[in-house]
Amino acid sequence: MREMQELRAEARQGTGKGPSYRTRLKGLVPGIVYGGNGEPQTVAVPRRDLERHAETGTFLTTLIMLDIDGQKTRVIPRQLQLDPVSDRPVHVDFMRLAEGATVRLHIPVRFKNHSESPGLKRGGVLNIVRHEILMLCPADSIPEYIEGDLTGLEIHGTLHISSIELPKGVKPLVREKDFTIASIVAPTSVIEEQRAAQEAAAAAAAAPVVEGVEGAVPAEGAAPAAGAAPAAGAAPAAGAAPAAGAAAAKAPAKK
Repeated sequence: MREMQELRAEARQGTGKGPSYRTRLKGLVPGIVYGGNGEPQTVAVPRRDLERHAETGTFLTTLIMLDIDGQKTRVIPRQLQLDPVSDRPVHVDFMRLAEGATVRLHIPVRFKNHSESPGLKRGGVLNIVRHEILMLCPADSIPEYIEGDLTGLEIHGTLHISSIELPKGVKPLVREKDFTIASIVAPTSVIEEQRAAQEAAAAAAAAPVVEGVEGAVPAEGAAPAAGAAPAAGAAPAAGAAPAAGAAAAKAPAKK
């Protein structure tokens, strides 16, 4: 589980572009705290402290004890707005979390035992279907990540959410009951070989019959092979010379 972090802040007066601009000139980032049983409260957070937390990459899934002028409130960041040019934070939203509260978060997925996967040993590639999963988590036990075990996974094998042991109280918020998280796919070289073999088989099946092969039927309009007798009752081709001996058979006998 991720440890709770501390961040100091101060109450801020006024809302809108003018007060927010003056707050940023002081090296502070305007923000708001909402949720729970209290009213929304505008705050200002030191920019350097906020940037230090944001650089961890897990800021939006980390519990924070926010110290507002000496009054501590447990919150979780819900949104961090960045300047499109400087990439610096310009506004931050915090949500209060009371005891026993739950929160929806995107939890990252990691994988272990790559060397224990026969499919990966044979050159397969790990195809990650979901890099993170939307989950309902208790505020007191937010997982840093969930971990999938690749042990025994063959090529074309799949890893489902049911194969992962989730922390107590954590539930995935995905409509599909047992959705796929990752799979082992064949390497590109194997796929290309299979494709080439299929194309070769298709080409062989579509190739014309070679003349002279026993049992082969000549193509339509093709001339019969040399010395081949015409079929019974078949008429000779137009302009074709009669076969040898045919004229003699028809000539009258000399007396």
